[in-house]
Formats: sequence, structure tokens, C-alpha cells
Amino acid sequence: MTVRFFRANSGREPVRDWLRDLPRERKKAIGEDIKTVQFGWPLGMPLVRKLGPLLWEIRSTLPDGIARTIFTVDADYLVLLHGFIKKSRKTPQADLDLAKARQRAYQETAT
Repeated sequence: MTVRFFRANSGREPVRDWLRDLPRERKKAIGEDIKTVQFGWPLGMPLVRKLGPLLWEIRSTLPDGIARTIFTVDADYLVLLHGFIKKSRKTPQADLDLAKARQRAYQETAT
């Protein structure tokens, strides 16, 4: 699979921007998990969890926390929609809603 970053109408790529702003060790751990999914898809727990129709999260364990990268799959593309550092046990609804909105926006431009 090829990894794509969701691109907003403004041209920004929010997940790429998020990754760039992370410390090196976090960036490396998340990148390795994304690569594992890219070359091993389909995967399940503990690395990947389904969140909804065509929506999954990559569950990255970091030395000092937990990160989630939410993605969708479109043909041979793994489309990274949203990434965040998790601060609570449950995925925050606002993060899930944002990923779903980006998924809809991606699907509208892909068709």
C-alpha cells in the first residue's frame, strides 16, 4: 500500500504537520508503526483497531505516552486522516469526529 496524507482544501496536510512537530523519538515510533501497517495490511489488534466503516486507528506506544493515527483505506492507499497524543483511556469524541469529517472530505474529492 502507498501512504497518503489527507490534504485539506487549504493545501495543508494535518497529519504531516503533526508528525513534524513531534520530538524525534515519538516521530520514529509512530513512523515505524505506520510502516508496519503499510507493508502488512490488513492487520488487527494490538496495533490496529477498527473504529467504524472504513476507519481504523494505528495504536502507537511511546516511551512517555500513547499516540493514535486514524486512517482510511482507498484502493491501494492508506490515507492518514488525523493524529494525536492520547491523554485519556477512550478516544476523544472530538478527535473521532474530526477524522470522520476528513474521511468524508477525502471521499468527496476522490470520486
